[in-house]
Amino acid sequence: MAQDNKNKRKAVVINRYGWVVMAFLVIFIVIFAYIIRIMFVEGEEWRALGEKETIKRDREIKPVRGNIYACDGRLLATSEPLYGVYMDFMAEGIRKDTLMKYVDELSKTLAKKFPDRSSAQYKKVILDGWELSRKEIAEIEKAKAEGSDKKVRTKSRHIRLIKRDINYVQLKELRTFPFLNQRSNRSGLYTEERSQREKPFGRLAGRTIGSIYKDAALGGASGVELKYDSILRGKPGIKSRQKIQGRWIDIVEVPATDGLDVVTTIDVDIQDITENALRDKLIETDAESGTAIVMEVTTGEIKAISNLDRQTKGEYAEGNPNAFSYMNEPGSTFKTLSMMVALEDGVVRPEDKFHVGTGLYQYKGKWVRDHYWQRGQDRGDITAAEGMHISSNIVLAKTILKGYENDPTKYVQRLHDLGITRKIDWDVPLKGKEGTAVIRFPDDKANYWSKTTLPWMAFGYETQIPPIYILMFYNGIANNGTMIKPFTTKAFLKDGKIQEEFSTEVINPSLCSERTLNEIKEMLVGVVNEGTGKAIRCDEFQVAGKTGTAQIASGGGYAGHFVSFCGYFPAEAPKYTIFVGIRKPKGIPSGGLMPGAVFKRIAQEVYSRNTFITPKDCPVDSTLTKMPYTKAGRYDQTEKVLASLNIPYQFSETDAQWIRTNITDNNLELHKSTVHEGLVPDVHGMGAKDALFLLEEAGLKVAINGYGKVRSQSLTAGSRAVKGSRITLELK
Repeated sequence: MAQDNKNKRKAVVINRYGWVVMAFLVIFIVIFAYIIRIMFVEGEEWRALGEKETIKRDREIKPVRGNIYACDGRLLATSEPLYGVYMDFMAEGIRKDTLMKYVDELSKTLAKKFPDRSSAQYKKVILDGWELSRKEIAEIEKAKAEGSDKKVRTKSRHIRLIKRDINYVQLKELRTFPFLNQRSNRSGLYTEERSQREKPFGRLAGRTIGSIYKDAALGGASGVELKYDSILRGKPGIKSRQKIQGRWIDIVEVPATDGLDVVTTIDVDIQDITENALRDKLIETDAESGTAIVMEVTTGEIKAISNLDRQTKGEYAEGNPNAFSYMNEPGSTFKTLSMMVALEDGVVRPEDKFHVGTGLYQYKGKWVRDHYWQRGQDRGDITAAEGMHISSNIVLAKTILKGYENDPTKYVQRLHDLGITRKIDWDVPLKGKEGTAVIRFPDDKANYWSKTTLPWMAFGYETQIPPIYILMFYNGIANNGTMIKPFTTKAFLKDGKIQEEFSTEVINPSLCSERTLNEIKEMLVGVVNEGTGKAIRCDEFQVAGKTGTAQIASGGGYAGHFVSFCGYFPAEAPKYTIFVGIRKPKGIPSGGLMPGAVFKRIAQEVYSRNTFITPKDCPVDSTLTKMPYTKAGRYDQTEKVLASLNIPYQFSETDAQWIRTNITDNNLELHKSTVHEGLVPDVHGMGAKDALFLLEEAGLKVAINGYGKVRSQSLTAGSRAVKGSRITLELK
């Protein structure tokens, strides 16, 4: 009986085991069937979906835009990576309890580092983002449950955490903040990188350097940035992103090729001198606009180029490329071209005389006037050289009529032969006729040649020549007759190595004979020493050049004046050629007093910048009757200079760091000046360098007007110094 029961139990177990095996077998068959179906029937679809979720292909790698450098290697423009900071509140690893634990501490830390928002505002952004993500997840789940294809827009995946973009150093610090110091799939933190163009010297040479579009993908918008955009921008690469263990990893397939660097000929110091000199004169004369260009004589390198246009409230900023776009009649600076042609053809000699009388000469019913004609002064006869000195329109008109009245085509052809109308590919992007010179031939049917065109062309009318061509011509005179192209791009670099270098391009190897060249040079020196350029004369070195004043053609008549001066220095061994032009200044127009003053200031400052002397070169004469001008400043530096020059002074203190100076009865007295922490320093009598150091040490923002020593300061010395306050210094 027991055996039967045992057999029955065994049969039941085997029977049950069989059913279990059968069940597992069925399950296995079903699973296997699904595997076969997934692999071979739905395989392509699932593989595509899996790849889509774990691999993102053909994503662009943005190249780094090349830098733009000054001639000495200082940065004029560079690209700085910036990052927009966002949070994805649907990140798979983000946890509510962890977020809530750190939200207060995180908000306070963010507010301290990035005060665009308060701590409470940061907390609200984070909590609102979290609540929004929960609502959106609920909507997604609801749509799935209903079998709806409705796509829920997930705004919570792209919540901007910090209002402004931040740099890489700030981003590294951000990743150490509470909660954000976790892996990105747990913190939800992610960034979007973009490139911002930075100019370390601000607006300096702004029109020449140019700019890029706000959308960096569009590239350069103006200046060198536009001209060499294809060189600077580089070539993008390709990468894919693969999700591995919950983290996205970049896999580079084709690396990006960064842009080449561009080295310009611009000298930052000379550029600064030039812009300040031009801007001050434009403000003084309330002019419409102006341009100033400094060119190195033997190389053609443009060391400075400033193009300033009047903005609102009398301010001036870089605008149009005036050096190339002033397509107006140049006026009397053109007389040098006419005189060179006439001298070379033997039409005139410097000593030949012409009758100018009271400054009125009528030719075919039209009056030619000299600038002094209203004074009633009768100058009688003057030489051709004197005519150049005083900028006589009559002398130039009579000279050109004498030689070419019966064959005006010869005169125009000789001007063209100089190379002044040659089409040149400039280093800046231009539009239409900008950067070209127009001198019409008598048979020009498109532009009518009148019966008085020839004499008026002789003194700078009936032509269109932008400043850059006038500069190029005068530089040719300074360069012993070899006219070369002015240029601003020196080389292209890759990783600091030269890829392509630009050298001097000769436009005309010989403007004229040596005899004519020497005669022209003497005339240009005479303009400065004896004529319309007297105001430009310098004690330190000889200047040679020519003034120019022309009425601006407008609507069939004339409106306003264009005044200019072009010349070079030192005249005996020229180093630089400078053109300065001012458009529509207020007051009596004068090429010598307006642009000439700018030329003189640039020339003197550039000359002194390149002049090196020792105390032995300037000993104090025993017959010294007046104590030399001495600025306030650091005692140790002042004492060193005075001792080196053997200049006596009175000073009783021993521990002074800063001093004031005073001259009484021709005795130099030094007085201790105490600087108190938290108070505005007294910088009267100091130079800009010392004053700037002291004021910035006190936490003040400094604006400086003028040159020399401090005459006044907008914040009273000894008053409380509030950090960040602005103080204006007037120097004279």
